[in-house]
Amino acid sequence: MGAVLRLCEHTFVRWSNLSLGDEEQRRLPGYRDEAVVRRFDAPEALETNFYEVRAKSVLNRVPGKSQMPFRWTINVYRGCTHACVYCFARPTHKYLDFDAGRDFEREIVVKVNAPEVLRVELAKPSWKHEHVALGTNTDPYQWVEGRYKLMQGIWEAMRDFANPCSVLTKSPLLLRDLPLMLQIAERASMSACLSIPTLDEQAWRATEPHTPNPRARLEAVAELNRAGIPTGVLIAPLMPGINDAPHQIEPLLELATAAGATSIGGVALHLRGEVKGIFMDWLRTQRPDLVPRYEELYRRGAYAPREERERLSSLVRRRGTRSPRGVPRRLESPVKLTPSGASESHGSRQERLF
Repeated sequence: MGAVLRLCEHTFVRWSNLSLGDEEQRRLPGYRDEAVVRRFDAPEALETNFYEVRAKSVLNRVPGKSQMPFRWTINVYRGCTHACVYCFARPTHKYLDFDAGRDFEREIVVKVNAPEVLRVELAKPSWKHEHVALGTNTDPYQWVEGRYKLMQGIWEAMRDFANPCSVLTKSPLLLRDLPLMLQIAERASMSACLSIPTLDEQAWRATEPHTPNPRARLEAVAELNRAGIPTGVLIAPLMPGINDAPHQIEPLLELATAAGATSIGGVALHLRGEVKGIFMDWLRTQRPDLVPRYEELYRRGAYAPREERERLSSLVRRRGTRSPRGVPRRLESPVKLTPSGASESHGSRQERLF
């Protein structure tokens, strides 16, 4: 756990007390009060605006027609600095009069009062203590969480009201809140899932340019499971020709199993709305050799043909061997920190969200 915590400290929290730039205000659609616009003088936040808003509600009901295995979600941030080229949530930024491309990555809305509002909502007599899923739209542990620390208040509310919950993230920063998760687990069901589409460094850096090292995520899976928080791995999206080769999938399956992953799921890329244009533009620049293949796969809509989806899903159905007595062991290829604090590899049903 030490290496992962050091990674969190250096990569996410080290700029939490740095100076703010000039403040301004802007009115965003759907919010009564003007947002305070902040800029942080830190490498991770250059050219990024953070809009501090006060939300009237934070519990979001999932549409009845949805096939999600939960009915309620919380999203403390809108927009995401991870900048994953395939992110299904990009079109939601249009409701804020932002675009789904650069704005989604650089214009981030922060619901600064989310923990307080959640307490009010969980205390209502009409609330039935239903399961609440976090990380279903944008990542609650994206970099700026190291500054605002909103998730700590969210978990405290879940603990105090003994409310079942889960979280999906791409960041080992959630280990910061492990003590709170364990407190929740004593009173209600609590689980986690780490999204790890690939270990391949070239594919990772090209498709998820500002996400934490995949091996740090795997170590977080192991640490959470060792501590008693059931944690799985989501290998998604699976992108033909990008992260679906056997030499890419097999090591990830083996390490996820070694980390004690309680589930390993995978699902094919889907391209809805503006995401299709963004992804195809990226493909023309980064992998022009794959453009004809993707044009054929997605010519009829957002989803690849059924046989292709089934092929990709089948790649992750195999499980590796568990550690002796079922106890997750530490990964054989842990994350090593460079002197600068950057990470490097030492050694060479939420699936539908993708």
